[in-house]
Amino acid sequence: MKNALDQLDLKILQCLQKNAKTTNQDLAEQVGLSPSSCLQRVRRIEERGYINRYLAIINLPRLCRTLTCIATVTLRQHSREDFDNFEHRVQKIPEVIECYTVSGGCDFILKIVCADMTRYLQLNDELVSGSANIENINTHVVMSENKPFSGYPLNSLVERND
Repeated sequence: MKNALDQLDLKILQCLQKNAKTTNQDLAEQVGLSPSSCLQRVRRIEERGYINRYLAIINLPRLCRTLTCIATVTLRQHSREDFDNFEHRVQKIPEVIECYTVSGGCDFILKIVCADMTRYLQLNDELVSGSANIENINTHVVMSENKPFSGYPLNSLVERND
């Protein structure tokens, strides 16, 4: 495959997942390449679309108090238009930081981070009042984050035919 990644490319991706702010010099040392070869590979990986963006993960508890909720949403109707309308509404709410269309007992799972319960209730009301098509919203308040996202397990996800 023309765009396939080799083991060094995967190692670069793993290192960048852990620390995207690492210097090219440090990255090159970690993967065992010269800085110029490493930079060429990183640019090629970016150009081929294997990296969507670089993102800083903010330590929110240090910055402010927040409330994190996981909400499951079930729609009454299941037409493509109904799903599109709901997805469009969710895109306009900055506190909804993740949204997944899922199979099973609900249609969507939302991760919501807001200032407090008062704001969450406002968001909930916005969702319900703005869409007569919502049948049910179940909310789970996150008590603690036991395993935060720290990158994908690339070695176990990417099959190698070496």
